[in-house]
Amino acid sequence: MAATELRRLLPKEDRVIVIDRESDHLFAPSLLWLMIGDRRPEQIRRSVSALTQKGIEVVRGEIESIDPDTRKITVGGKTLSADALIVSLGAEYNEDAIPGLKKAGHNLYTLPGATGIRNALRDFRGGRVVILTAAPAYKCPAAPYEAALLVDYQLSRLGLSKTSEVAIYAAEPGPMLTAGPEVSAAVKQMVETRGIKYFPGHQVKEVDPAQKRIHFGNGVVAPFDLLVYVPPHRAPQAVRDTKLTEDSGWIAPDRHTFATRFPGVYAIGDVTTVPLKSGRPLPKAGVFTHGQAEVVAHNIASEWAGRPDRRSYDGQGQCFIEIGHHRAGVGAGNFYAEPAPEVKVKPPGLRWHAGKVLFEKYWLWKWF
Repeated sequence: MAATELRRLLPKEDRVIVIDRESDHLFAPSLLWLMIGDRRPEQIRRSVSALTQKGIEVVRGEIESIDPDTRKITVGGKTLSADALIVSLGAEYNEDAIPGLKKAGHNLYTLPGATGIRNALRDFRGGRVVILTAAPAYKCPAAPYEAALLVDYQLSRLGLSKTSEVAIYAAEPGPMLTAGPEVSAAVKQMVETRGIKYFPGHQVKEVDPAQKRIHFGNGVVAPFDLLVYVPPHRAPQAVRDTKLTEDSGWIAPDRHTFATRFPGVYAIGDVTTVPLKSGRPLPKAGVFTHGQAEVVAHNIASEWAGRPDRRSYDGQGQCFIEIGHHRAGVGAGNFYAEPAPEVKVKPPGLRWHAGKVLFEKYWLWKWF
């Protein structure tokens, strides 16, 4: 998004370079549909090299180091210099932080993990499916709750509802609390109305893959036949090794411009932390990254052109909440509102599900 906007706004002689470790862009929201067999991998990914058709240079490789003082990046043993640098390396999944977690279940947030869930559900013959959030803060806060609802939906399609149970064990005290109490209560109602067991405030200590047991810090032991998890998150190593991160372990840019304390260096997306007046951080979600990218790209172009117009990110965002049965709800509002976010929820319906399908198609067409 940032690269495309910069390429549109800047003169042709300016170079716009994207560095990415992956050859394909994956539309992560659709992993939930892939998980229940409603999407195939090739339907939700596009080659990053397609950006070259827009005049954007693409460098593929692992970023080894970032020097924010000089705006130099080392990738694949080579050094690149930038006049403006946008750091958007996202969140890294620290699955090894919880003993036994990686071996016992499937990571909801990766293509191999979602594919593994799909295959496991195909072979499932009934039992207990557990959705686990291993830490209180993670990207796309709705996703594990959507996953529980969609797994329940898939079990009903497979005729396994009567012989199966879906349960959520969450490290956080309530669903999507950053969006406010109204949204949290609405999501909790969606889950419990479907008969899904919900256990908030459970911090996992370890998982026993052989015995299929989850051990929590409060002494609770939970059995499972199929485990779907959201792992702990952390900033990538290349970011942790810089002076960009704060005590939180994430980059804390200006909440309106997403400029860091280093001139010409910006940070957007899941690699950042943005405190809200409520005491919780702005959720790590694509809708916020999109808006941040637009602001940063516009401000870089304006500064280089000597124009006074600057934009400020306003904290607006929305999130679809997929529940299965071709229905979805949606929450939307101002996350920067004070003293608390002002977010309203639209009840689930066919309309919002259709909206999410259209957004998926639009995204993959628009940017690739």
